[in-house]
Amino acid sequence: MRDTMRTGMMVGLMAAVALGACSDSGMFKPKNAPVQEASAEQRRPEARPAGSTATKPPANARTAAQFDTVSEEEKQAAKAAPADPSGERALGDTVVSLGDPSKPGLWLETPLVSSVQQGRVAYKGESAKIELRPIDGAATAGSRMSLSAMQLIGAPLTDLPTVQVFVGG
Repeated sequence: MRDTMRTGMMVGLMAAVALGACSDSGMFKPKNAPVQEASAEQRRPEARPAGSTATKPPANARTAAQFDTVSEEEKQAAKAAPADPSGERALGDTVVSLGDPSKPGLWLETPLVSSVQQGRVAYKGESAKIELRPIDGAATAGSRMSLSAMQLIGAPLTDLPTVQVFVGG
């Protein structure tokens, strides 16, 4: 009788511990707890590229033309040949996807740089001077390009084209 009672107590204790492990409180909190997004005050402000007059697209923008707020003068300046091509250094090739279309300007977010700097991208014979912005990731990871920059070099917005990236010049 005593062994039966002891076995019953052990089974009850084990069941209580097992059920306690299923709880969402205490030391057994779920590992995939929702992440709280940073508030507007906690986010870093984004610097506007030097000399850029591109403005944020309107809130009701729906088409590529409505999101492209870079002026024709800026586009022409970006398409101009590099002043000193011999001073350029190739950083490598990167696969690009369309970046956030609500961020105006001519830019490439890429792990190929560690600081914001001016550079150039080339795609199928077309090139443009753009701002290179660093992102985390291996150098072989992909990059994100602004809508305006992709259109300027003729890169398809819905594909993952490979572009050449240069710095200097």
